[in-house]
Amino acid sequence: MKTIKVRLGDDTYQAIKLAANGNKCHISNFIEFATMQYLTSEQYVDGEKMAEILRDKELVANLKKGLKDIEDGDYSIV
Repeated sequence: MKTIKVRLGDDTYQAIKLAANGNKCHISNFIEFATMQYLTSEQYVDGEKMAEILRDKELVANLKKGLKDIEDGDYSIV
């Protein structure tokens, strides 16, 4: 487990504190929970958004090139 320091504006801190209290947990637990919720929900797109992405031919070509570069060993994912 790691410990990090985060600077928050007063309004942000109060909103997180209120949410943590509403969930009956410590602020640090709520921040971890909320972060994981965000990360896992943002990894997926619905069908409409995916269709929009696939219509962008330049983006698709760049993504394919990036994957090929990785396969060729030009880059590594960390």
